[in-house]
Amino acid sequence: MRRMGNGGGVWVFLVGCLVAGVAYGGAYRNEFGKLPARATVGDRLFAEYFRAETERVSGGTVVLPPNAEEWERRRLGLRAELQEMLGLSPMPERTDLKATVTGVLDHSEFTVEKLHFQSRPGLYATANVYVPKGLKGRAPAVLYVCGHAQVKTNGVSFGNKVAYQHHGAWFARNGYVCLVLDTIQLGEIEGIHHGTYREGLWWWNSRGYTPAGAEAWNCIRALDYLQSRSDVDGARMGVTGRSGGGAYSWWVAALDDRIAAACPVAGITDLENHVHDGVVEGHCDCMFMVNTYRWDYATVASMLAPRPLLICNTDKDTIFPLDGVIRVHGRVREVYDALGAWDRLGLLITEGAHKDTQDLQVPVMRWFNRWLKGQDRAVENAAVAVFTGHQLKVFDRVLADEITSRCYETFTVLAGETIPPEPQATIATLLRKTFGGWPQVGVVPKPVVRATGVSEGLRLESHEFEVHAGFPLRFYVLRAEGGTVKEVRLRILDEPSWRQQLPLARAVFGRVLDEEWSARTWQTEQATPSEAVAWVRQTLGMIRDRGEALVWFAPRGVGFTALSENERYVVQQRRRFMLLGQTLAGMQVWDVVQASKALRGVPGFAESVVRWEASASMGEVGAFASLFSERVTSLHLSAALREDKFSPDFLNWRRVVTPSGLMKLVETKTSLRIGP
Repeated sequence: MRRMGNGGGVWVFLVGCLVAGVAYGGAYRNEFGKLPARATVGDRLFAEYFRAETERVSGGTVVLPPNAEEWERRRLGLRAELQEMLGLSPMPERTDLKATVTGVLDHSEFTVEKLHFQSRPGLYATANVYVPKGLKGRAPAVLYVCGHAQVKTNGVSFGNKVAYQHHGAWFARNGYVCLVLDTIQLGEIEGIHHGTYREGLWWWNSRGYTPAGAEAWNCIRALDYLQSRSDVDGARMGVTGRSGGGAYSWWVAALDDRIAAACPVAGITDLENHVHDGVVEGHCDCMFMVNTYRWDYATVASMLAPRPLLICNTDKDTIFPLDGVIRVHGRVREVYDALGAWDRLGLLITEGAHKDTQDLQVPVMRWFNRWLKGQDRAVENAAVAVFTGHQLKVFDRVLADEITSRCYETFTVLAGETIPPEPQATIATLLRKTFGGWPQVGVVPKPVVRATGVSEGLRLESHEFEVHAGFPLRFYVLRAEGGTVKEVRLRILDEPSWRQQLPLARAVFGRVLDEEWSARTWQTEQATPSEAVAWVRQTLGMIRDRGEALVWFAPRGVGFTALSENERYVVQQRRRFMLLGQTLAGMQVWDVVQASKALRGVPGFAESVVRWEASASMGEVGAFASLFSERVTSLHLSAALREDKFSPDFLNWRRVVTPSGLMKLVETKTSLRIGP
């Protein structure tokens, strides 16, 4: 081992060349982050948006502490935000753990207790506790959090603790009490980590739920259990784990000061890797907080300062790429240096892929020996597995009162009041916690006419404007040629509505919509002449009689900016938004707000009454947008607003207001009509 740098406290364990490893950073892009072979306009716009937005977010998180006292105050503020982003605000009650040992295994050097406890009533966690034989007094303890490893036979899960048992045995052989904790998804009681990744449970975002929060809470309660044991020194507890377990090590160490030393292994990288480079595609939801306050991951890591922290990774890890790990470490090192704790931060880089290797294990043991035992000597034995899955299994059968498998239903606290008592305060909360990822400086957008055409006394104009820098959208204005516009009807289109309207409009106005037509990746439909004529006559009569102008607006992801029609690709694009403290639907709300502002720049619209209509799946988008728009006289929805499980996802909104409460909020701002 050799020390690098000039006072950064960086210890790098090298098997191979670090410089070569840094040069490697980027090879993972062969697998993640690619545009489709036939990329749409929307695909390219989204990719550039994610690049720019990631750069904006990652530039403003970790602020260096001027002194230890100020850092402690700031750290507690960060902890409160992290608790909220993990769905732990308010913190759950520390109810009786009801810890139960269902059996004990004997080994010549240690025993293994088969344990379950309830972190909340019915939220069962299963674990194995490895206890050294011949202890004299209280021993240091290690919480080992498992990564994603399935151990299952004939449909029976033994828990991922079986795959990581060699760590528990090894720590016990070296004098530690080690609790190896099953995770929710791959434990004996099988829950879900892939809600947005593959299960379509986008409402997790709406409830501010992430399985990272449930895992963090189980870890906190595991510390409660360890601290209650007569053979554990509660002042000398450490945490480690790899991959998913590495991520949970970050969460619990950031939230709980009882962690005296931490060694997360392959569990962190930065937003540049996750969002811009596409590494999010290799991770399930348990790796991420709901990023309400738009942090980069160096902020989470910095919260461990000034406690001893060893950041561990390999140089060829495709889901925790080396370049991002190095960037995270660099920012955290600045915090440790500012606190005069440079010697308490380490960086361990070994050669290899995303694997659990001895090259990683030995320095972790030495780090704990140094900081939990005050020892610095060679580690002479190796980590080896001893038991079968059947031997380590805690339950003979799953208990009927378990909620572990579906804890996402009840984990976060939802709004319960139908009518918000203070509408303006509720709207302000939504702006902060649901739409906090909007651009900070609102600029009145200026529409530019791209094309125009006249037919049968109607004029169709295509207007383009930027909703924010680098992201153009369009609305389409249909009005009587030469007539006065008394009222503007803005229709917020979803994809089915867009596909229904476009063939009709193009059949009449041709080249005005040729670019939109050619940009589509879906099958081209042609309107029949009779359909087009009927549509023109109906529309012309309505516009002439009422003095109206119709405006069709397709927010991002709809129409001209639609993404390629590959379900997995679209899912991964949507997941990127959450990492930036947004959702696709939440940014569509911003688009509608900006489109409403842009309408002021259309000649003849300055004094017109503006009414909104939202197509079927855009009801919630229209409702939220009306709360932040000054110039909407009425909002027409085809149906009442839906519950979170059936509507688009907006960060945290169900923790703030109910659907009926949202409708009441809308009515404080504008006239609301529901029905055909």
